[in-house]
Amino acid sequence: QVQLVESGGGLVQPGGSLRLSCAASGSIRSISIMGWHRQAPGRQRELVASITSGGSTNYADSVKGRFTISRDNAKNTVYLQMNSAQPEDTAVYYCEVRGRRVGSPYQNDYWGQGTQVTVSS
Repeated sequence: QVQLVESGGGLVQPGGSLRLSCAASGSIRSISIMGWHRQAPGRQRELVASITSGGSTNYADSVKGRFTISRDNAKNTVYLQMNSAQPEDTAVYYCEVRGRRVGSPYQNDYWGQGTQVTVSS
């Protein structure tokens, strides 16, 4: 069993900061890419940021310069530091982790349950 537990969502004022966390646990090994996606009402789910096991990062243009993704490999945890939050950042944020389940030679994508982020005054 593989579990992804997200935390850190909530309400933040425009210009404020929020830090999301996603911890993977259970029978997962060889985690490669970890990332964050978000989905707002009426919009498609979009990639916000991702990070490889080597530390290479990728960001959506809309969040460059404001968000920072990082990971702690020892804890199998990925973070999203959200600075200068704007109303358009309001969405449900989902964590994605790519890795192998114990006993399997194949990589799979695992998803968190989602956490609501609301940016409003």
